[in-house]
Amino acid sequence: MEPPPGAAENSKLRHVEKDVLIPQIMRDRAKERCSDQVQAFTKCCQETGFLMVVKCRRENTALKDCLVGYYDDPLFYEECKTEYLKQREEYRRTGIKKKKQKVTSNV
Repeated sequence: MEPPPGAAENSKLRHVEKDVLIPQIMRDRAKERCSDQVQAFTKCCQETGFLMVVKCRRENTALKDCLVGYYDDPLFYEECKTEYLKQREEYRRTGIKKKKQKVTSNV
């Protein structure tokens, strides 16, 4: 069976897609999944002020460990790549770009 017309074109990712757009989705989704660590680090920084570099090391390490765990996960990359490809296909079909949802902190 032959692939549909344009399938080869749709399966290739450009440099900007691989190195910028998909990683941006990964960062956004990882921040959502690590929201407890984001909130703890944000709270510590707000309470500590100038000394946050010293006093918030534990929270910073926990946040970094959580985020890197997602960044290094090949299944998470594939999940985000699939999401990006769906968004790209929707844009190509409709010409309407999906608005980026801003992640806000509840702190």
